[in-house]
Amino acid sequence: MKLLMHNMLSSMGLQNVTVGFPLKIVANEVKDISVEFDKKFMKRIISKVDWNALRDTAAQFGVKLPTELPNGNISDELLKQIHGALMEIEIIEGKLVCPETGHEFPINNGIPNMLF
Repeated sequence: MKLLMHNMLSSMGLQNVTVGFPLKIVANEVKDISVEFDKKFMKRIISKVDWNALRDTAAQFGVKLPTELPNGNISDELLKQIHGALMEIEIIEGKLVCPETGHEFPINNGIPNMLF
């Protein structure tokens, strides 16, 4: 599971959950994979990403991102950092934990099982 996918998931479907985001990652196996940088894609996807969740999750895996996403034109250097966080960190085994209920969703072979 890439951090891009993590940034899009929530546990809103659980009973009594009002936000369910961001899910906490408990990783047992993580791989750094090489993914070709696509500047156009990164510029398009950045507006769909919850910046605070990405920044905090990326930090968990050793990637330091700015506190705030710069307004306007984002440098190629920062876009590459964001790309590294979103696309190149792969959670292979572990679990996602609902921040409100503690319900655990397993991650096996890079696939999160979000069934309730």
